[in-house]
Amino acid sequence: MLLAAIVFMSCHKSNSTNAVTAASVSIKNMAFNPGSVSVTTGATVTWTNSDTTIHTVTADDGSFNSGNIAIGATYSRAFSSAGTFSYHCTLHPEMTGKVVVTVATSGGGY
Repeated sequence: MLLAAIVFMSCHKSNSTNAVTAASVSIKNMAFNPGSVSVTTGATVTWTNSDTTIHTVTADDGSFNSGNIAIGATYSRAFSSAGTFSYHCTLHPEMTGKVVVTVATSGGGY
């Protein structure tokens, strides 16, 4: 019986999400790259303007707004709640991206 329990536990697959505590987005060639990042709650996303003009990072729902990000400058935001946060550049509305935030869970359960 004990052997069966040990075998079950060692073969058990965890459905946990490993914590992703940071992500980076480059702003270059009039685009956010990558266009979508996935992080866990509490993570910070940093956007770096590597383009030849100023840009913004503005949530579609108005929940955050970087203001103008100068050439070579960065903007960082911590995400404390789960959800999908779509954003755009107010100066160049064709530039869009999203941050997908999930809740990190501890793995294993042994």
